[in-house]
Amino acid sequence: MYNFSKITTALLLLVGMNISVLRPDTPTMVTSTPRPAIGSCLLNGPVIPPAKNPRFKVLVLAEPGGHHIAYTRAAKPWLDQLAADSNFSIQYIQNTDLINEKFLEDFRLFIQLDYPPYAWKPEAAKAFEAYINAGKGGWIGFHHATLLGEFDGFPMWQWFSDFMGSIRFKDYIADFAKGKVMVEDTAHPVMKGIKNGFWIEKEEWYTYNKSPRPNVHVIASVDENTYSPETAKKMGDHPVIWSNPRMPGKNVYIFMGHSPDLFGNSDYTTLFRNAVSWAARP
Repeated sequence: MYNFSKITTALLLLVGMNISVLRPDTPTMVTSTPRPAIGSCLLNGPVIPPAKNPRFKVLVLAEPGGHHIAYTRAAKPWLDQLAADSNFSIQYIQNTDLINEKFLEDFRLFIQLDYPPYAWKPEAAKAFEAYINAGKGGWIGFHHATLLGEFDGFPMWQWFSDFMGSIRFKDYIADFAKGKVMVEDTAHPVMKGIKNGFWIEKEEWYTYNKSPRPNVHVIASVDENTYSPETAKKMGDHPVIWSNPRMPGKNVYIFMGHSPDLFGNSDYTTLFRNAVSWAARP
């Protein structure tokens, strides 16, 4: 005869040790020593099952820490849900160690999610240049992707500066400001469903040594007269969303990408969603 008291005690001990308990409310197994995955520190929010038979693959490069990590942690579950809804898969990486031409062949879209254009492994930089120059896939860059210059002992990546309109980082609004983004190309697919003149509540707006406008296609710019609080750090002509049509690979740079609150802004999430749809399209 079964000793139910002993069985119950054993089960309670197993649960207390978190040994491979399969929870009925989630398709994943929780273990006491889970294997860390690439990008595991970016996990936040509920686990969303990957797409079945995904239409395409997306590579997301994001820093594992620093003062942009809150944005990245908010972006991760939002992107995972978009992937599930739109039937594509995502691989997250925290550095450029894996990147080479062979590795990039698997991805239709490369998202540079708050990762700077310096400290890349030389092979990774060359592979990325080839990926864009040959139109092998699309690219979306956010915020930190235009931190162009000499930082942490690394030289400026000249190709990337040219890619972004031959600009160099100059300054930023360290105490943040609210600003109104004005749409210049209302017909561009990334602006579909977005009203002309949408507010960004909190951003550390970058300034550059010059406007990228002569070398890129400007899609939207920030009205610096709407900054709140007022600041002297202005460019005059200040694009914040643009594309470089001279590059064979579809590309769009979206400056806004510091605060996690952006994922509560419907205009911003529509912009992000549109950008993925457009840049991933062959």
